[in-house]
Amino acid sequence: MNKTLFKQVDNSPLIVFRIIFGLLIALEAWGAIATGWVRRTLVEPKFTFNFIGFDFLQPIPEPGMYIYFGLMGSFGILIMLGVKYRLSIIAYTVLWTCVYLMQKTSYNNHYYLLILLLIFMCIVPAHTYFSYDARKNPNLRSIKMPNWVVLFLIAQVWIVYTYSSLAKFYPDWLDGTFPELLMKGRAHYWLIGDLLQDQWVHVCITYFGVLFDLLVVPLLLWKRTRITIFWISVFFHLFNSIVFQIGIFPYMSLAFSVFFFPKQYIQQTFLKSKPFYSDEAYAPPKSAPLIKTFFAVWFILQLILPLRHHFIKGEVLWTEEGHRASWRMMLRSKTGYASFKVKDLSTGVTSYVKLEEYLTQKQRRQLIKPDGVWQFTQHLKQDYAAREIPIEIYARIKVGVNGRQPEFLIDPKLDLTKITWNYFSHNDWILPQPKSMP
Repeated sequence: MNKTLFKQVDNSPLIVFRIIFGLLIALEAWGAIATGWVRRTLVEPKFTFNFIGFDFLQPIPEPGMYIYFGLMGSFGILIMLGVKYRLSIIAYTVLWTCVYLMQKTSYNNHYYLLILLLIFMCIVPAHTYFSYDARKNPNLRSIKMPNWVVLFLIAQVWIVYTYSSLAKFYPDWLDGTFPELLMKGRAHYWLIGDLLQDQWVHVCITYFGVLFDLLVVPLLLWKRTRITIFWISVFFHLFNSIVFQIGIFPYMSLAFSVFFFPKQYIQQTFLKSKPFYSDEAYAPPKSAPLIKTFFAVWFILQLILPLRHHFIKGEVLWTEEGHRASWRMMLRSKTGYASFKVKDLSTGVTSYVKLEEYLTQKQRRQLIKPDGVWQFTQHLKQDYAAREIPIEIYARIKVGVNGRQPEFLIDPKLDLTKITWNYFSHNDWILPQPKSMP
């Protein structure tokens, strides 16, 4: 194992990936400002649905979040250029992780993947060539890297794709129910909107989605299929970019390809002036045991986290318990409504909560998710407690999964001030999933 992990190989793939990665994360940060994402998600809301337990992470008042994201974008450019690389990549990692944890109204599994990639880029020697740091400090300059860098990235990508494929093995995906719903929301697209409504397109999306995610990494590793699957990947990710508009991540996924092609091919294609390192000498560092321990812990967690919903009572499509950080991407559509009423125990008067006074329209979608219900209840409790008004809170919340008739998510007669949140196990105040669900 030591020879496999610690032999020295040419570092061209890592250098090229650093340049692409830095540019993409800069565009991610600055694009969030330009598209209004920062304004809608972090500036306009009066209340933030942060990850439970991270209430201390709150958006900075305007114009703070614009400056925050502008600074992140600047760090991305520094990463691309290899300027103060360690400081820049650590800074971006901290800033992005804080953004991820301080809000989940715009949750996306890709945001979590970016945290993992940032941690990866923090620990690899990605700035030892074609960088400002290496030019300024010749002692830093190197054309090689340990082989574990390549293996780490490939293993992480393989886990993501495999779990994404396995998650699609459920009735509403395999019979085309959800892909059809997914495309209905794109019927207004210019030129391709009508095409996306055709039944054959839904069938292609259904089975191509399963097979691509399951086979893309093995086929990229196999020399005979590498070129073919690469061009299929280009089509797949450009389709996702155009149809689903998911930011930088289709392009990030294509950037992973540099780790699958022969290193000399990457060097000759992108870094012709760079010497190629062909001597794969075995040179384990003194830190080898620590590195192997880190790998073991990291990948055990990566393998376990996506499985945790199997050990939590209830169907994850209904309860959302164990959904996040599990590579369950674009798997379900939820519709429904929520209304809250507050009973003033000192007067006996009951009144309905004007949700628009507390939440933006986008945030109100969180109220058909159990953790969002609990968090909003806590916010209401604090609001009334500040006015010294004893209350009970009740809610009528109905949810429909993948076009089904909405059903009650919680008992309308349940006083929500009494409920608690169990982060790692099932919350019994959530009603059982409807029998109509798969």
